[in-house]
Parts: sequence; C-alpha cells; structure tokens
Amino acid sequence: MTKRGLKICLLVSIIFLIIVATVILSLVFTIFKPKNPDVHVYPIGLENLQFLQPNVTSVPLHMVVTIFNPNYGTYKTKNTTGYLNYQDTLVAIAPIGPKKLPGHRTTNVSATAGLMSVELISNDKFLVDVADGSFNFTAKAIFHGKVHMSKVFKVKAMVNISCDIFFNITSLGTDSYCITKIKV
Repeated sequence: MTKRGLKICLLVSIIFLIIVATVILSLVFTIFKPKNPDVHVYPIGLENLQFLQPNVTSVPLHMVVTIFNPNYGTYKTKNTTGYLNYQDTLVAIAPIGPKKLPGHRTTNVSATAGLMSVELISNDKFLVDVADGSFNFTAKAIFHGKVHMSKVFKVKAMVNISCDIFFNITSLGTDSYCITKIKV
C-alpha cells in the first residue's frame, strides 16, 4: 500500500509541475512578451524659435516626447541623449534624464535640444525647404534601462527610437512618425 500511495503522490506532483510549467510558458509567450512602446515627438514653442540670432550658436528647441508603454512591467530608464538630424547632418543634441514609464500608461518626457543654427543654415537644402514651407528632421535615441515585473523580476532592456518629424512653417504645425524596437 505504501508503494501505491507513493506512486500516486509522485504522479500528482508531476501533473502539477506540468500544469504550472505550461501556465508559466503561456504567460511568458503571450502576456509578458515585450511589446514596442508607442512614441510621438512634439516640438513646442515654434512661434518663438529664431534661427538667426547674433553671437548665438545654439538655439533651444523644446520638445515633449509622449511614450505609451503597452507592457505590464514598469520600465525605468537611465540618462540618455537624443540626436536630431537634418539631411544626415547632426543639428541638435537633447539630453534626457532618467524616467519611470509605468505599464499601460502614457508618460510625457520633456527635453530641450540645443539646435545648432549654423549647421542647419549652412545646409543648402534647408533654405530651399524653408522657401517651400516645410522641412523634415530625423530624431534618434536609445533608452537603456530595466523592466520591473511585479517587483520580483528585473530584466535589462534597451529601446531604440527613430522618428521622422515634419515641420510646416506656414501653420507652425508638426507631425511625427516614430519606429521603436525593444530588446530584452
């Protein structure tokens, strides 16, 4: 009778472990699978932006970066730097401080880019674009940090962000399209 009870206990334990492993694997590959964040860049204060100022090499361009984290875990970022390019020429650098991006929430991140007006105006295509009434920037940033899942698991992650920002000079409007890729 003891051997039979031991066999039943062992069989029930194995079935229980298989069920737990199946549930954990299904959660890892469905709910906890990392999803790319949704990012939009909004330059603000464009009506006061002056490219040509005497004795000024850097003009502040204020931006709000809206980040929606579709994941269940909170993502804590470290200090990072964003780069703004015009026609493959670096025209601005924007330091971005550490942030906490809660799961299933939208977070606004403020950043100020030092727009190098000399680099921008020295590009022949810029004056042609201004005459046409619009121009495009490309913004890139890499957010390094950790994903915190239910205060137990901490996993290093990196989010690559690449944005195309369209400026309409006549209406002072902007539009952005961003591609993000998370690596865990």
